[in-house]
Amino acid sequence: MVQLMSNRPSVRWLPLPGSLTSLLFVLLMLLQPALAVTSYCKCTCFANSTIIRMPEQLSPNQSCSECTRKFCLDYNLPICKDAVEDTDVSSSCFQRDSLKDEAIVILFITLTGGLLLYALAKLAYAKWLQRQQYSHL
Repeated sequence: MVQLMSNRPSVRWLPLPGSLTSLLFVLLMLLQPALAVTSYCKCTCFANSTIIRMPEQLSPNQSCSECTRKFCLDYNLPICKDAVEDTDVSSSCFQRDSLKDEAIVILFITLTGGLLLYALAKLAYAKWLQRQQYSHL
């Protein structure tokens, strides 16, 4: 019987702590309250614009319906002084992505970076192990 010998040392996997899984679970649980989408009203009077955050107690669709020329004038903005509702004022509503979307992107980038660091550490460990085995010869 012929036994093939390999010059390659056996690589032991670096264990990932079990708390890493728990940490990810806790992070995902904390993201649940961040489902809200923030609505803003852009008020333009003459040639100047101001962005106003809409009240959070309103639903996103309802807050956009509240973004009117009258809302902008009732907000008493300095740029809207002496403005006439029909001709000088315009309003538009827009929504910004939720914190959950941003947190998911940051979590993805962090995990990808962590996996790359883990791969580099594993490679460095294999090279170190190989040097240790050959230094005893």
